[in-house]
Amino acid sequence: MFATVVFSLFSFSVVHYAVNFNSRLVRCVRCPVAYHATDLCMAAGSVVLSNNSIICPNHFAPRRGVKNHEHVNVSWCFVCTEGGSLLCCESCPAAFHRECLNMELPKGSWFCNDCKAGKKPRYQDILWVKVGRYRWWPAEVSHPKTIPENIQRMRHDVGEFPVHFFGSNDYLWTYQARVFPYMDVDANSKERMGKGVDATYKKALEEAAVRFRELQAEKELRQLQEDRKNDRKPPPYKHIKVNRPIGKVQILTADLSEIPRCNCKATDESPCGNDSECINRMLLYECHPQVCPAGERCLNQAFTKRQYSQVQIFRTLSRGWGLRCVHDIKKGQFVTEYVGEVIGEDECRSRIRHAQENDICNFYMLTLDKDRIIDAGPKGNEARFMNHSCQPNCETQKWTVSGDTRVGLFALVDIAAGTELTFNYNLECLGNGKTVCKCGSANCSGFLGVRPKNNPPSDDKGRKLRRRGHGRKKKKALPTKEREDECFSCGDGGQMVSCKKPGCPKVYHADCLNLTKRPAGRWECPWHQCDVCGKEAASFCEMCPSSFCPQHRDGLLFISKLDGKLCCSEHDPCGPEPLEFKKRFSLRAFIHLMNVWICR
Repeated sequence: MFATVVFSLFSFSVVHYAVNFNSRLVRCVRCPVAYHATDLCMAAGSVVLSNNSIICPNHFAPRRGVKNHEHVNVSWCFVCTEGGSLLCCESCPAAFHRECLNMELPKGSWFCNDCKAGKKPRYQDILWVKVGRYRWWPAEVSHPKTIPENIQRMRHDVGEFPVHFFGSNDYLWTYQARVFPYMDVDANSKERMGKGVDATYKKALEEAAVRFRELQAEKELRQLQEDRKNDRKPPPYKHIKVNRPIGKVQILTADLSEIPRCNCKATDESPCGNDSECINRMLLYECHPQVCPAGERCLNQAFTKRQYSQVQIFRTLSRGWGLRCVHDIKKGQFVTEYVGEVIGEDECRSRIRHAQENDICNFYMLTLDKDRIIDAGPKGNEARFMNHSCQPNCETQKWTVSGDTRVGLFALVDIAAGTELTFNYNLECLGNGKTVCKCGSANCSGFLGVRPKNNPPSDDKGRKLRRRGHGRKKKKALPTKEREDECFSCGDGGQMVSCKKPGCPKVYHADCLNLTKRPAGRWECPWHQCDVCGKEAASFCEMCPSSFCPQHRDGLLFISKLDGKLCCSEHDPCGPEPLEFKKRFSLRAFIHLMNVWICR
C-alpha cells in the first residue's frame, strides 16, 4: 500500500506563484505578503497603489448588514463529502470532519491548510460562489479592468473581486470567505450534478466545464514555455538499480533448494512467458536462472534482468514531474521496478517527522511488508516520478524474487508511446488537511484517499442497456476494483492466488486455502460462497473470507461497535450487535458499501 503524507504548514507570510521568476515583485504596504507583478500571479482583490506596492486581500474588513460579506461554510466534509459535525475554516468555506483530518479538536480559531499557506483566488480562476440562498454557482474571477463600467462603479472594498457567473452572465463582487476552487472532478461530473436542475444552472455547469478545460490548456502551454526557458530539471536524487537496506533492515536471500521449480521446458514456444502455464508466474514468483528447467530461454526473470520499458521524465502542468513511456507497452507487460531505500517503521516515522519540521510535502514511501517500507525519496529509480491516477494505466504487484519481496509496475491496458504512466497510490491521507487529486480522470474522487467513482458507461453502452433492460428491474453493477496486496485470510504478503470473479480484488496464499496447486479456470474465492451450504453468498465478513447466504446469515454476522464494520463473531472485539434484517433495502445498501474497495 502506497502511503503518502502531505503537509502545507507554511509559517511564513511571503507568497508568490511561479509564473515568471524574473518579473518584479509588488509588496503589500501593511504586511510582508508579496506577489509577482502579473495578473496571473497577483491575488484577486488586491488594490494596486503603485508599480511596487499594493494592499493585499488579507486586509478585507466585512461591513455590518451586508449579506454578501457574511462568512459561509459548506455543509459537507471536503474529504468524504458527507455531512455531520464539521470543523469549519474561519477564512474560507472549507469544512472537514475531525476524523477525516486525523486530528484533535483545536482550541480557538482554526484555519485549513490552504489558508495557512496563504493561497488566494486569482484572476481567471474558476470558483464555486455562494450568493444569498442560491445554490453554489460556478463563476470565473474577472479582472476589474475587463468588467462593465456599471459593475466597476459598484461599491467594493479591499479584498473583494468581481466574478462572472456562467449561465446567467451576471456579475458580483465577492471575497474569499464565500468561494472555493472548481476542480477537475467538477468538470467531469457536470452531467451528474446537472440532474434535476433548471436549464440555466445546467447551462452554467456546461459552460464552466468548457472554460475550465480552456484555461487548463493555456496554463499547460505557459508552463511548458517557462520550463523550456529556465531549462528546469527534476529535483536531485541518487539513482540506484536495486533496493538498499538502511539500518537493521535486511534484504532476504533464499537458498537455491528453497526456490520453487516450475514445469516449463526449454523446448516450449515461450517458456515461462505471459501466455504460458508457468506456475511460478501465476503465483507472482520469479524463476531463478539456476533452477528453472527452461534455462536461458526462461521469460520469467524480468526483475533480475531489469527488463524495463523505456521511459522519460517530463514536467506536468499541475502534478509536478511525471513519467511517460517512449514506446508502446502491451497490457500485462512489466514496466519497471519500484526501487529505493528499504527502511523500518522507526526510520519511517523519523523521516516523516523530519519532513513535517522542514515543510517537505513530497513522499515516495511504499509498504513492502509489515516490517519494511521502500522510500524512493533520497535514492531510487525513474519509478519514483510516476503520478497517481484514479483511473491508472499501471498497477503495483508484489513478486517474490530469490526469496525476497519486490514491487513491480505492470501495464493494466495497452499504452501508446508518449502516454503518461500512472498507478493508484491506494494511499491514506494523514496530516491536518485534504490532498486534492489532480489526475483529471473521468472517475476522479477529487481527493487522495477517497475511493474513485464508478466509471460512467459510454453513450453507446448506455443506449444498449436501456433497450435491453426496458421493463425489467436492473441489477446494480459492482464497481471495478483493483487487486489487493495482502492475503485476505492472514493479512500478509507474498505469492498469491487471485479471485477471478469480476469486481473482486481479494487474493490469498494457497496454503491459507489449503490448496495444493493453483486453481484452473475462472476460480472464485470462498468469500462468494456460503460457509454453511455453499450457495451464493449475500452477506460478507469484512475481516475474513466468512460469508453467508440469506438463509444462514441471521446471528452469524454483526455490526462491530468498535468501527461499524460488518464482521463475524471472531472479529468483533466489542461484542456482537445483531443486524436488523427487516430493513432489507438499507441492508443491501450497507452490504454493497462494505464490499466496495476502500483506500486504507
